[in-house]
Amino acid sequence: MKLFMPKQHGAWAMVIIPFWLGVVSGGFVWEHIPFFFGWLLLYLATYPMLLLFKKKKLQFHVKWSLIYLVPAILLLLFPLFERPSVAWFGVMMIPFFVINAYFSAQNKDRAIMNDFCAIFAFSLAGIASAYLAAGSVTKEAALVFIVSSLFFIGSTFFVKSMIREKKNANFKWLSWVFHVINPVLWLIFGQWIVALAFVPSAFRAIYYYGKGLTPKQIGIYEIINSALFFIMIVTHLVLN
Repeated sequence: MKLFMPKQHGAWAMVIIPFWLGVVSGGFVWEHIPFFFGWLLLYLATYPMLLLFKKKKLQFHVKWSLIYLVPAILLLLFPLFERPSVAWFGVMMIPFFVINAYFSAQNKDRAIMNDFCAIFAFSLAGIASAYLAAGSVTKEAALVFIVSSLFFIGSTFFVKSMIREKKNANFKWLSWVFHVINPVLWLIFGQWIVALAFVPSAFRAIYYYGKGLTPKQIGIYEIINSALFFIMIVTHLVLN
């Protein structure tokens, strides 16, 4: 049986990076393993679940929602037994899912607000994974949420400026200003490693604009950029 998988390949980094940054910031416990795979399956379940709101192939999408959702729930019981209050982060994700469902029903899946809501939900997973071990929302966990959100918002700006908005000069400047301000502000706050983590994003947003890269090439650069970002933020968390 061929798996029914999301087509948004860039979302994989959003699933992985905030979660494991949260693990680094809060400390590792063995429940993080089922927590991560449950989180991964929950993400896979949201893809057919959101497609249900388009009211097409309902039986097919219900089937795949359940295929992913049932094992996701079973795996997520492990972190819930360890720390029941971690469920509140799931509750906090619900409004973002509702907004995503609205955009799906309107066939506006690529709306930038839709992307932002998904980013905030993914970034919340970073706080949740940190909370599982720490038992509180630390300043490091909050940092994981903030930097993850900013990084993936920047990624959204970059990809859109290269594909859907490549002829939109206003969007180009929005992307460039956002990417330049990020490292500058972190440097002002004295967080030089965090500032450095955003420099590759700023470089690729400006240097590659208008280069006519293919979606595959853009995807490869985003993987490299995500890896650099992850390494730098881990370095900051470990040293602080």
